[in-house]
Amino acid sequence: MEFEALIGGKEGKRPIIIAGPCSAENEQQVHSTAQALAREGMTDLFRAGIWKPRTRPGAFEGAGKEALHWVSDAARASGLPAAIEVGSPKHVEAALECDIRYFWLGARTVVNPFIVQEIAEAFKGVNAGIMVKNPVNPDINLWIGALERLSSIGITRLAAIHRGFSHFQSAPLRNKPLWEIPITLKQRFKNLSVFTDPSHICGHPAYLQQIAQKALDLEMDGLMIETHICPAEALTDAGQQITPKQLTSLLQSLIIRTATGEASFEMELNKWRDLIDEKDQEILNLLASRFAAIQAIGMLKQKHQVTILQLDRWSRIIETRMAEATRFSINPLFMKRLLDLIHEESIRIQEEILNDDPAEN
Repeated sequence: MEFEALIGGKEGKRPIIIAGPCSAENEQQVHSTAQALAREGMTDLFRAGIWKPRTRPGAFEGAGKEALHWVSDAARASGLPAAIEVGSPKHVEAALECDIRYFWLGARTVVNPFIVQEIAEAFKGVNAGIMVKNPVNPDINLWIGALERLSSIGITRLAAIHRGFSHFQSAPLRNKPLWEIPITLKQRFKNLSVFTDPSHICGHPAYLQQIAQKALDLEMDGLMIETHICPAEALTDAGQQITPKQLTSLLQSLIIRTATGEASFEMELNKWRDLIDEKDQEILNLLASRFAAIQAIGMLKQKHQVTILQLDRWSRIIETRMAEATRFSINPLFMKRLLDLIHEESIRIQEEILNDDPAEN
């Protein structure tokens, strides 16, 4: 897939900022927020939710079609192009009639390929900029599939939005970031812009700076942050929205680092990278030797009809290796995950040997 810049070639020069209220609640709220963001001068796209897919009925589900005119008028008055969420072909048709040209597909929509395909068909022949949020569950193929469906009908101004993934556990963050998934997406599609939505990852302003900074440090291309003229009065997600002035303070607090540096920096960096490459090769050699020993053990267990798992031995390995990790200032949680992966592979190797009938060889 080939992608163009979503907003006039701005991606890559500085982080793209998408801001605006979770929901378009009334005309005054929409206009006031858009004007305030325009005055602050740090927003590239004005976002507002017209139709809100709520978890349970009875909650505010957006002002609907009427709000399209509020958003469109606010965009013209403020000079900020507007973006809205669409969840059906009818949403697309209504928005296009109001001259809205930026859109996003929400996390709940992306999980349904049938709906995504229908929405994609509604955009055929339209010069629109479309952003695709990650699905609520951590499935990168669903995410890629939604992008592919839009790309297949000729949409090239595409971007992805990383908004975190739902989880059941109680945690400080509303959604798990699972950074490895958007990083993998960027690795697979080098020219695809990936924005992070700290509002939905955090669920509370207290963590916005931390998540926004990490997004930029991981080379995400921009941020989508829910911004309301009066968050306390918001009809949806009041607890995670901030004011336009708070948005400015947040953005000014972020450090925008470059991917490359001066020649002396590059020389020093390459020296350490060469060392890492060397050590990675040593790790691979050691793993190969360790698994060769596991094969020998597996053959010995097969010969003597001994079980694969030796709990006492495994418990001693965990205890001693964790202690050694602490001594070398290695994170014990990382060490435990690494040992679990090695143990899982060791069991797999031994299972293959024990399930192999020696009489057939």
